[in-house]
Amino acid sequence: MKIKPDWVLPNLREAQKRTHQPIQTVDSFQIDETMQFLGSGKTYYLSTFGCQANERDSETLAGILDAMGFASAPDEEHADVILLNTCAIRQNAEEKVLGEVGSLKRLYRENPDLVIGVCGCMAQEEKLTNILLEKYPQVRLIFGTHNLQELPSMLYDVMMNHKRVVKVYSKEGEVYENLPVHRFGKHKAWVNIMYGCDKFCTYCIVPYTRGKQRSRTKDRILAEVRQLKAEGYKEITLLGQNVNAYGKDLQADYSFADLLAETAQIGIPRIRFMTSHPWDFSDAMIDTIAAYDNIMPAVHLPLQSGDNEILKQMGRRYTKESYLELFDTMKARIPNVAISTDIIVGFPNETDEQFEHTLDVVRYCKFDNAYTFIFSARPGTPAARMADAVDHETKQKRLQTLNTLWNRFALEKNKQYEGKVVQVLTDGASKRNADVWSGYTDTNKLVNFTGTGIHTGDFVNVQIETAKTFSLDGKAVL
Repeated sequence: MKIKPDWVLPNLREAQKRTHQPIQTVDSFQIDETMQFLGSGKTYYLSTFGCQANERDSETLAGILDAMGFASAPDEEHADVILLNTCAIRQNAEEKVLGEVGSLKRLYRENPDLVIGVCGCMAQEEKLTNILLEKYPQVRLIFGTHNLQELPSMLYDVMMNHKRVVKVYSKEGEVYENLPVHRFGKHKAWVNIMYGCDKFCTYCIVPYTRGKQRSRTKDRILAEVRQLKAEGYKEITLLGQNVNAYGKDLQADYSFADLLAETAQIGIPRIRFMTSHPWDFSDAMIDTIAAYDNIMPAVHLPLQSGDNEILKQMGRRYTKESYLELFDTMKARIPNVAISTDIIVGFPNETDEQFEHTLDVVRYCKFDNAYTFIFSARPGTPAARMADAVDHETKQKRLQTLNTLWNRFALEKNKQYEGKVVQVLTDGASKRNADVWSGYTDTNKLVNFTGTGIHTGDFVNVQIETAKTFSLDGKAVL
């Protein structure tokens, strides 16, 4: 009789359920003494795909591995444990992951003790997990976004009990505090203020893969920010799938605008946040951004489409008119604000006229930056079940038209910086030329510049000499 594996597999139907049960906060984290030294003499390599939330999750995974005695490896070739923290928001992200998993088969043949794990949003999808189980035997560990804290026990089962472990919870989720963290940066840091999303835009897989909206308490968040300031961090980014909705699940009269103001008062030089949803962007938020010099005047405000019917089908809860009203209010009340956006072309059955409505909004807003994509159907979402009469070639042409348009406006915006002196927070030197440094302005413009006596993490005044579509070139000035 064949023994059925004790796997916990993903279930999108379960993942979409929402209840009114209070969110559980788990404050304690301990590694069992039998697992504390599992990594002694061993190394790990983390490969991260996707958004900033994944980057922050990888910092937690690295912190747990450090606490187990593992050391970070410079590359996959020298690792005993390889974890791929994945993204599921678009098809090409999944293809990249599967390509990398396939390339690791050679290392597994050479070293049968090698642990290859796939985690994150992609693991939360039924279809993708089944593909990994059926076609990629080298993957011995699969876990989702809700059980990072169980990494020690899962690794123990793989390494010591020689099991293939699959543990993907499909649930609303909890808030875990006091997990170890290995910050990848020394002057910039991510700070989670909430997890999950309840918006359920019809094209988006995130509410299924990340669970119910769950806000951390303000005391936890502000304590983390104070600690980062004490450690010398110069910039933090407050993270959430929709930061504007922060606190709505806490049953407290405390909004994201309140949190933003209290964070600014701690005194970290630069504060950013992402991502925002136009539906929840309040006047109080605009006033708070305008009131504090250390809240950066750079707002990412996803448009997705400029056509009201498409927006309705997307489940976006705003109209083109309300978006433009919000845009105009930001421009009028936040000095020197730069606004970037996301746009999807080729949503099912999008007509030429509807696409033209999107171009009209781009012409009006002249965004500083835009992240543009062809619609990617995510299995299990409502949009994936919509019939679509628009061929891929048409969608590609629309994307090219859109990119040509917004690139022109981005260059025009950047040209306005020529001759000006801007403050740049230095990220590091170029790998190709040690005399060239790079960093970002307060408006999130990438600047490449020359200068002497510069170090990573320095604030440097840079005179802009040449503007390009995606960056600015200049030289440091005293």
